[in-house]
Amino acid sequence: MNEIDRNDAFARELIAFRIGVQEFCVDIMSVREIRGWTPATVLPQSPGFVRGVINLRGAVLPIVDLAARLGFPAAEPTVRHVIIVVQVVHPLLGHQVIGLLVDAVLDILSVTDEMIQPTPEVASEMAKLFVRGVLAIDGRMISLISLDQVLPAAACEAA
Repeated sequence: MNEIDRNDAFARELIAFRIGVQEFCVDIMSVREIRGWTPATVLPQSPGFVRGVINLRGAVLPIVDLAARLGFPAAEPTVRHVIIVVQVVHPLLGHQVIGLLVDAVLDILSVTDEMIQPTPEVASEMAKLFVRGVLAIDGRMISLISLDQVLPAAACEAA
């Protein structure tokens, strides 16, 4: 096996998406599907970043406005917005399927662990909670989201 083959063996694929002007990504192995925006049924007393729930083939799926969760202004969903359905392994609750409301899916990235740089020390503790690392690809800065922090245990129980 030559050097390139060994590196390819350790490559992982990430789904890149946009929230406002920022780019983020998640591991493709967590993604179950990508679907168009569907209005959600609001749940009383849910956190502000939880848009509500939708019916996904008979299952109740909580929808998280990822912009609001990351501290950006909440999204005003249009037909161009998408929901990335992901399976999250939560440390307290086990497997949870949630929908992430994002502006647009951009592409699929194939990266190695060496390409993922640590979250800069100047980042706030909140940013470090959500961002597992940063990728510099083709002049773009893409933050790798840690899905297990997106929906806290209390919100999972409410949803």
